[in-house]
Amino acid sequence: MQPTRITSSAKRGDWEHGFGIEIFYPGTALGRGDSGIGAIGRIDRALIQPGHVIAMHPHKDDEIFTYKRAGRMLHLDTVGNREEINSHRLMMMNAGHSFQHEERVIGDEPTQALQIFLRPREGDLDPKVQFHEMDAERSENAWRLLVAPEGATFEVRAQAWVRDAHLDPGRSLPLPKRSAPGMVHLLFVFSGEVRVGDQVIGAGEFYHLGDSTAAVEGLVGADIVLFTTDTQAPVFKGGMFSGNVARS
Repeated sequence: MQPTRITSSAKRGDWEHGFGIEIFYPGTALGRGDSGIGAIGRIDRALIQPGHVIAMHPHKDDEIFTYKRAGRMLHLDTVGNREEINSHRLMMMNAGHSFQHEERVIGDEPTQALQIFLRPREGDLDPKVQFHEMDAERSENAWRLLVAPEGATFEVRAQAWVRDAHLDPGRSLPLPKRSAPGMVHLLFVFSGEVRVGDQVIGAGEFYHLGDSTAAVEGLVGADIVLFTTDTQAPVFKGGMFSGNVARS
């Protein structure tokens, strides 16, 4: 399968003065009536201006990884956390059966982030939230494993893996080996430009790489995020944001 572009399904809000969001449902690229691919349910690219508040709101049966590249945000939730999130300090919300939180953009710099909604292996799990201070803002020319079912900085209750890297021009990274027949990769380019096989992928673009074995090559210094999921593993499709919204 050749790389297939995943176009955004919606662009909402005020990108200049408040909360702007671009929503990607990866399954739309495959045309199979499912909004997600395996455990990858939905990806939101957000640009939020200083002073903006996203009021307290619920999540249910979503595993939510907040990947920030710029700006600072204050996270408050119904289990008592009050934590700053920034490009060094990241967060995973395992919403489970009930969870609510509020986000306030603090400081003078707009927040640039991906909100990554993953599908849990089953519904009605216990809620929890994870925070971690990263050693570095980015990983230079090497994959950094951020999210995995086990053995990563953040634990997700799903067959999903999230890695990131900063790739210099002329440098390349092989895609991680597929450990099961149903494993696929999806690549988001946060900034810069890369090439996978014959496909050039620019800033803000999201591609389903399928079973490609090509390396990711930097053309212009690029920040990239790689998603891997086992499409044959069980997933719960009833999550509030990650679920199967493209029902036929």
